[in-house]
Amino acid sequence: MLFSSVNLAFREMMCNFADMFATTLLEWFRKNGRDLPWRHTTDPYAIWLSEIILQQTRIQQGWAYWERFMKRWPTVEALAAATEDEVLREWQGLGYYSRARNLHHAARQVVAQGGFPTTLEEIRKLKGVGDYTAAAIASFAFGHPAAVVDGNVYRVLSRYFGIDTPINTTEGKKTFSALAQDLLPIPQHPSPNTSEYNQAIMDFGAIQCTPQSPDCAVCPLMETCEAFRSDRVGTLPVKLKTVKVKERHLIYIYVRCNGETAIHRRGPGDIWQGLWEPLAPSNLPLEREAMKNVQCLKKHVKHVLTHQVLYADFYLLETTERPALPDDYIWIKESELDDYAKPRLIEILLQEL
Repeated sequence: MLFSSVNLAFREMMCNFADMFATTLLEWFRKNGRDLPWRHTTDPYAIWLSEIILQQTRIQQGWAYWERFMKRWPTVEALAAATEDEVLREWQGLGYYSRARNLHHAARQVVAQGGFPTTLEEIRKLKGVGDYTAAAIASFAFGHPAAVVDGNVYRVLSRYFGIDTPINTTEGKKTFSALAQDLLPIPQHPSPNTSEYNQAIMDFGAIQCTPQSPDCAVCPLMETCEAFRSDRVGTLPVKLKTVKVKERHLIYIYVRCNGETAIHRRGPGDIWQGLWEPLAPSNLPLEREAMKNVQCLKKHVKHVLTHQVLYADFYLLETTERPALPDDYIWIKESELDDYAKPRLIEILLQEL
C-alpha cells in the first residue's frame, strides 16, 4: 500500500510539472509563435507535405516550395498522378532529392490504400516517413498524443534538464523520446492540446533556445533551466561526430550540336538519383580530334553537400556532328533544358553558358 501511495504521489508530481512546463511554453508561443500556413489546416496531405519539404530546409525557402506544390498538386491524388520527372523538376533547388522520390512514392501508397492513414503506426509505414514526421502528422492532423522530437526539441530538453547523452545515439534517442512523451499534456488533465504544445516547443527551440547565442536573459524557463544554472548552454546538446566528409572531383562537358545538347539521367547508388546532367568524361567516347575543340568554361567550382564537398570543372564542346554516345543519353533542344530536373551544381555550371 505504501508503494502504491509513493507511485501515485510521483505520478501526480510529474503531471503537475508537465502541466507547468507546457503552460509556460504555451504562454510564450501565443506571443511569439510562427504563423505558418500549414498550421491553419488539419489536412494530413498539406501537413505531411510541409514536413517533408522542411526536412533539411529552412522555413523561408521551404515555404515557397510548399505553396508551389499545393498550387500544382492540391491533393494527394493529384500528386500521385504526376510523373517522377515532374515532381523532381518542381523540387529542383531543394536538394536531398530522395525526399522528392519518397514523397511521390508515398502519395501513390496513400491513393492505393484508399486514403491517408490515421494512426501513428500506419503513418510511419509511408515511404520516407520516420518517427518525427509520423508524430507530427498524427498530432497536427489527427490530434493524437504523440510527442514530436526534432532538433529544436532535442536542444530544449537537453538544456533544460541538463542531459548530456549524445542525441545521435540509440540511448539518446530513446531517452529524449521517452522524456518528450512524458511531458505531453495529459488528455484527461485540464491542459492545452498536444498539437499546440508540439508546435510551441519546436518554435521555442527555433526562436528562443537557439543553437548559437540564445537570449537566456528573457527566457521564461531560465530560473529552472539546468544548463543555465550550470553554465552549459553552449555545450548542450551533445552530438557525436560520426560521418567523415569526403571530397570528390567532377568534370562535365556540355556538347552543343546544331542547337541541341546531350544529357543523361543519373542512376541509383549515388547522389542525384533520377536527375539529369550533361556528359561526364567517363561516358564520353570522343575522338582525340574532337577533344581539341573543347573549351574550358569554369574550373574548381565548389559545391557542398551534407557528407561530400564537390569540385567541378566545366567544359564546352561545339560541333556540327553528333558524337557517338552510350544508349542512356538523349539529345534535346537546348531551349528544353529547363524541362528537365537537374542538380543545383549543374544549374550553376550551366550559367556559364
